[in-house]
Amino acid sequence: YCDILRSMRKEPLTTGEYYHIYNRGVDKRDIFNNLKDLDRFKEGIKQFNQVEGIGSLEMYYKSVRALGSHPKSKSEPLVAIIAFCINPNHFHFIFKQLVDGGIAKFMQKILAGYTYYFNQKYQRSGSLFQGTFKSKLINNDNYFRKTFGYTNKNYLVHNIPKNKSQFIFASDREYENGFFDFVSKSEGRDILKVFGGKVNLQKHCKEIISIIREERGKTSLEEPDE
Repeated sequence: YCDILRSMRKEPLTTGEYYHIYNRGVDKRDIFNNLKDLDRFKEGIKQFNQVEGIGSLEMYYKSVRALGSHPKSKSEPLVAIIAFCINPNHFHFIFKQLVDGGIAKFMQKILAGYTYYFNQKYQRSGSLFQGTFKSKLINNDNYFRKTFGYTNKNYLVHNIPKNKSQFIFASDREYENGFFDFVSKSEGRDILKVFGGKVNLQKHCKEIISIIREERGKTSLEEPDE
């Protein structure tokens, strides 16, 4: 499956490079109906980022219950997570690929696993996401800075209704409190150094968001994200 995903792309996803990864719900639909759905998506991000597969999350939970505890260590990660923003109907990530095919394998596990969960729970069938995830190589410093600011606080680009704000989950909190959980600890510390600390990083992200909102006019959640 990962080989098929790679062959569909215009450029190969190269190990050691940084990529902007994004996708949205099919027909712009919401991908979460409640907080349990969001938690399931977050758990997929946590558990599937390892070279040695765990099968499904259901299989993983069964083994945890059998052992009485979570495994003390994971295998080598597929990607380093640099920044992310999960919105009610779409998501953004910045990944550094750590092993060949790592991004494709990781995203296939996350999206296929979550689609199966969602379809089973809500008795639906078919795709939940809009085709194969999109990827853009981040190949220079200026583009990295802009993409980072855009991704880290992406929810501010949109006018997300208050009743859907509970489905926002972004990396800005990790950078602002200095506690890295989903974000790679080593990469996160390096990013803070690059921007000269938390305050400067936060200021940069807000400036990028302001520029993008101004360029687009008053952006709605329903409008095309790219």
